[in-house]
This record gives sequence, structure tokens and C-alpha cells, in this order.
Amino acid sequence: MRIHCLQHVPFEGPAAIADWAAKRGHSLVISRLYAGEALPSLDVFDWLLIMGGPMNIYQELQHPWLAAEKACIDQALAADKTLLGICLGAQLLADRLGSPVYAGPEREIGWWPLSLTEAGRQSRLFGDLDEPLQAYHWHGDTFELPSGSVCLASSSACAQQAFLYDQRVLGLQFHFEVTADSMRRLIDHCGEDIVPGSYVQSAEQMLAAPPAVFERLHETLYCLLDRLASVGQSANSID
Repeated sequence: MRIHCLQHVPFEGPAAIADWAAKRGHSLVISRLYAGEALPSLDVFDWLLIMGGPMNIYQELQHPWLAAEKACIDQALAADKTLLGICLGAQLLADRLGSPVYAGPEREIGWWPLSLTEAGRQSRLFGDLDEPLQAYHWHGDTFELPSGSVCLASSSACAQQAFLYDQRVLGLQFHFEVTADSMRRLIDHCGEDIVPGSYVQSAEQMLAAPPAVFERLHETLYCLLDRLASVGQSANSID
């Protein structure tokens, strides 16, 4: 399988997703949009992976590549590609599917649990996973559920944590892909976001997570990605 990753800032790359791809024998190529690298043509990828970033999806004046990226996402959606959006990537997917993206009621930063919806529990992607799912978060914006999509997970601070559209388009507001190294880099570059709040942990709290937490996180990530690959290939329903 050929995966193409759209990366928005140097410190938010595919992290553990790259490890999964290597272990499964999938190719992974990155377009570093912040560095002016070109977007891919449709014929060079099977999956489009859209990473996170500190910018808002509407900041096209500050980040002119956003307009071209949105057009690339539109083309991939129309071509029936599999798409996976993480955090900002999920917000971009929601936007291209017709839903507004806006500031959420709470900034959510740190280790916070997810609850599956009933649709999530019945889905081929999240079904039979132990709850609550622990996840890493770093976001202030959220979005409305795109028309035709299914909400798979939520949290106390954010109703839309995961959605699936047309069996092949998955948006995740949280970070299952985070590693100890990528978390440190995020804290180093975006530490100004860590302000007191009901769902904002301190850098010390986040960094205190033991290796076992990342191991469980990545076990869940690998399971989810394997299932997404299977669903995308079989084009079966999530029921």
C-alpha cells in the first residue's frame, strides 16, 4: 500500500504511523507543505494521511499552501481514496465534507480518556476495544459531524473525537500516533498553549507518562490502522 503524508510543521510528523507502515511493508512518502514541497498527484498514493498542526484551517493568508491542500483533499475524496486525518487533519476533512470548524468550548491538552459511541462499539474499526480508551490530545478547535458520517468516539471536552465517512475516510481529533519524542517536540514548540484549564495538563504531567502508556497506545493504533486498511480494501460497511 502506498501512503502519502501531508505534514504541516516540522514537529508533527507521522511518528508511530510511520513505524506501523514500515512493519507492514507499506511505503510512506511525506510532502512537507511548510517547506514548499509539492502535493502528490492522485496516481501515486492509495492512502492520504493528513497530520496535525497549530494553525487553523482557515488561515490561508498565513499559510498559502492550505488552499492547494484543500483542493488535493477534494480530489482524493472524489477518487475514492482512503483518507486519515489527525487533529488538524480531521478538521480539514470535516471542512471538505461540508462541516464548519470552530473553537471548541474547552482546550484539550494532555492524556484524557475517550468514550466510544454505540456506533463506535458496533464498528469494525473500534469494536471490542477496551474502554475507556486513553488518548493524547492537543487541540482547541472542533467541528460538527459531517453529513453522512458516523461519530465513533467522544470525550468530556469534545463531542467529535472520531468520525467515519463512506467507510474509507477517518478523522481522529486525538493522537494515537504520539511517541515520547514527538510529545516532547510538541511541548517544546507549542508550550504557550499550556494554560490553566479543566482539560489542560501541565508539561510535567504529560511527560510523566511511562513507556507502558505508549505501548498500549500504539497497540491500539496498529489495530485501528490494520482494520482501516481491511475496511478500505473490502469496502464493507462498519456494521
